[in-house]
Amino acid sequence: MRAVLTLPPAGVGKPLQVALVLAHGAGGTMAQPLVVQLADALAARGALVLRFNFAYADAGRRVPDRGPLLAAAYRAAAAWLLARPEAKGRALVLGGKSMGGRVASGLAALGDRADGVFLLGYPLHPAGQPEKMRDAHLADVPCPLLFLEGTRDPLCDLRLLRPVLKRLGRRATLVVIDGGDHSFAVPKRTGRTPEDVLAELVDASARWLRRLKPAKTPRPGRSRAPSSATPRAGTTGRGSRSARRR
Repeated sequence: MRAVLTLPPAGVGKPLQVALVLAHGAGGTMAQPLVVQLADALAARGALVLRFNFAYADAGRRVPDRGPLLAAAYRAAAAWLLARPEAKGRALVLGGKSMGGRVASGLAALGDRADGVFLLGYPLHPAGQPEKMRDAHLADVPCPLLFLEGTRDPLCDLRLLRPVLKRLGRRATLVVIDGGDHSFAVPKRTGRTPEDVLAELVDASARWLRRLKPAKTPRPGRSRAPSSATPRAGTTGRGSRSARRR
């Protein structure tokens, strides 16, 4: 399993004290432009960010693995990040784009360590099937959750999401990107550029991440990666490190 760890540069003023796992969506890889751009921008503000490929993406397959395999891959990535010396003293945040966020929230609901859950375009329901809600487990997530959602996302009707968040209470924070679709693209008529939208996402994410604190006593959960998932790491460039899990 391939992964890229993005390290914050030296000398960041008031750095974000978080270690963030940022998983990709069902139709992409860790090289999804939005995932890469967000990881780089948050690292520039002090966050430690790990992107990784699920096994099916590494193998070049288009159809995602079944849930248990997705969960196992995510757990291995989170455990590897948590064991890094750079992660010491940081809040551990599980997150991802679309399906990646769904896996992250599912693990947090099961009791895996998470000081926050970061949901970028959460797939509340399949496109055109709002009756098939994917919200039952969210009530079991004990930590803060950030929902970054576009108003034109066919996988997340905000009219259905808002009652869910109301039930979650103060744990849930919603940031709405006006005109954004599932990938946060906005119509040209809005006059906003992709750079404008990215800046909005980064600023909102940084504000939320800055409020997180590492648990004094981490909740019990699966925090050790199996030996078969032990990564081999090597420097790939300034601010980034790549790892391959086999």
